[in-house]
Amino acid sequence: MLYQQIARNKRKTVVVMAGFLLLVTLIGAAIGYLFAGSAVGGVVIAGVIALVYMSVIIGQSTDVVMNMNNAHEVHSAQEAPELWHVVEDMAMVAQVPMPRVYIIDDPSPNAFATGNNPEHAAVAATTGLLQIMNREELEAVMGHEMSHVRNYDIRLQTIALALASAISVLVNFAGNFWWFGGSRGSDDDDDGWGILAIVGSILLIILAPLAATIAQMALSRNREYLADAGSVELTRNPHGMISALEKLKTAQPMKHVAPSSSGLYISDPEENGHHHWYEDLFATHPPLDARIKRLEEM
Repeated sequence: MLYQQIARNKRKTVVVMAGFLLLVTLIGAAIGYLFAGSAVGGVVIAGVIALVYMSVIIGQSTDVVMNMNNAHEVHSAQEAPELWHVVEDMAMVAQVPMPRVYIIDDPSPNAFATGNNPEHAAVAATTGLLQIMNREELEAVMGHEMSHVRNYDIRLQTIALALASAISVLVNFAGNFWWFGGSRGSDDDDDGWGILAIVGSILLIILAPLAATIAQMALSRNREYLADAGSVELTRNPHGMISALEKLKTAQPMKHVAPSSSGLYISDPEENGHHHWYEDLFATHPPLDARIKRLEEM
């Protein structure tokens, strides 16, 4: 059941990323058709913008993310012995290099991992997490974060962020260009197919940001399920992960958190634990009860 879940989540990730790339292609084609009469030209421009955004965002250092979340680095085991040794043990089991270790002064229990690859990774835990988690639960949480590192989830989320940003730029460009009367004129638009293509392109441009947000959130939720299963694989202890998630259900929102990094945390740092079912579509994390249920079904 464990490995079936891991394989299923990986397949879902491929589908979501393929959908993301398709969306960038379609929005580029729509803009190219509307404003230049060339869908191919629009696709090329969209591809270039997406690559530029990926290069810039992936190149951002771990220090930027940690500074955004007011985290301070732990430089040796003497500063935080239990956290340091648990991270060290989980990194060894996951067969990834020892990441940099950070602590965030916040009473709300939470943790996250960041970095471009396993060789340049870092993990952070709040003081609240260290206070309420026992050794078994802390191992489960760090196993979850090591799974994110091992699976290159952080880079995957970064690419998704870059693609979403590229789509936003393209849509803003289209809106500004249209506002200033930049749409093309062509006799071909007088026939039924031409009008249908224009209407379809306009609808695609309008709905693209919403679709990109939904895809980004779906990717984030899927990788959380995968990291939960990965933690069980590393620790061989599903009860530790279940117990840790149960404790996270009682957490209050964090006092200071950068909204752009909310999706990195093991649980939503801005959530108060109560939400409606329809909010799950735009949530960065699956409900904790759903995550616990999946682990119990293993």
